[in-house]
Amino acid sequence: MINLIIYIVLIAIAVALGSALFSLLKAKDEHSDPARTAKALTVRIGLSIFLFLFLIFCFFMGWIKPHGINPMAAPTQKTSSLQPIDQNKQE
Repeated sequence: MINLIIYIVLIAIAVALGSALFSLLKAKDEHSDPARTAKALTVRIGLSIFLFLFLIFCFFMGWIKPHGINPMAAPTQKTSSLQPIDQNKQE
């Protein structure tokens, strides 16, 4: 469910950006409205802020969990070849 909300908001951000681009390219006509471009960009910024805050909220609620760059790789534990120095040992 969380993934669906994230995908929908990402698609809405892309649509708002495309709408702004379309109205910006159409701005060469004399009948264009520059406020439409500003409104589309404002909607995009609002959706981006909403998505950012929603992701933070989901993280704190425990609904999503971060993972490393390569989550499929198992973490390996490296052992050192150096032995610890025993202070009590006398030669």
